Amino acid sequence: MIISKNKKPTLEEFTALVEKATNLLNAKAKKNSEYFITRNAQKLEEDVFRALEQASLGTVFQNSIEKISGQHFPDIVVGGFFGVEVKSSKDEKFVTLGGSINESTRVPGVERIFLTFGKLTNPVEFISKPYQDCLADVVVTHYPRYKIDMKLATGKTIFDKMHIDYDELRKKENPTHDVIQYYKRLLKPGERLWWLDYETQETNENVFSASAKVRLWKTLSKPEKQKFITMAYALFPEIIGESQDKYNNFSLWLVSNYGVISTSLRDSFSAGGKVNVTIGNKTFKLSRILYNLYSYKNQIKTYLDSVPENILKDLWNVRTIEPDRFQQWLRIVIKLNPECNFLIND
Repeated sequence: MIISKNKKPTLEEFTALVEKATNLLNAKAKKNSEYFITRNAQKLEEDVFRALEQASLGTVFQNSIEKISGQHFPDIVVGGFFGVEVKSSKDEKFVTLGGSINESTRVPGVERIFLTFGKLTNPVEFISKPYQDCLADVVVTHYPRYKIDMKLATGKTIFDKMHIDYDELRKKENPTHDVIQYYKRLLKPGERLWWLDYETQETNENVFSASAKVRLWKTLSKPEKQKFITMAYALFPEIIGESQDKYNNFSLWLVSNYGVISTSLRDSFSAGGKVNVTIGNKTFKLSRILYNLYSYKNQIKTYLDSVPENILKDLWNVRTIEPDRFQQWLRIVIKLNPECNFLIND
């Protein structure tokens, strides 16, 4: 980390410092490119630190630069307000992964950050830009992270696309939510964000339980199948409708959240003939999918009470969730398939 004892240096002074340090790094690279080609990410932080120290001579930042070790963002903090993050690549592209969009390791007090990027292949080259100006997109590894592109054109950052300022987004309590909403608006029919529930995975383990492996539906135990069938009826009531692609959303959700794939989901819900069911004083001849719906009614009711409200809003496409979730779900189901009126008699 780099810290200045002068608490009020200007952004212009800091920009000049970073530009001078970058020029020093490029000058050294021209004289001895092999030196940088052998450097790794950690060692390059030391090189940037030394260049900043040299560039600071005779400025308000002289004798105030310190490099932080460990998992901190940024790697270098200047004046308690500015910072430098160091990135590199071993190929020809000025592209790499950045940090988490939540910036949970950000050093307190740091408001303006530059990114110094070293392309450690011949010809070795260094570029420095304001951090937010080189964040092209969001990608997901174990958590949503920024994609860094040092050659990104002006007006093409992820923040330009989202129509939000970088500082406004990073200071939100849950910036992941805004990013998810942005990417959801870009989805085409049949697409789903496999990382959608990152904003809720710690809220309710019954809703999100991503698996490191992929399994076929037919290999699941009977209790597992029953659990997923309950979830399907509860979260994706459209499966009792008439649409030809009514299982698509559930299928995508199943594989993205639980790593479960089925080539014939329809059979698990509708295989078999009609069934006579007596409810009260009436007998109903139900299709197999509606009979299964009736059979799982109590499990559905219990499960609905455990689902986070924002998940139901999203999957049911409604603005509010009523206190009696089961009754709200029942109205949705009946609207999709009037034959489900039989449930009212139970």
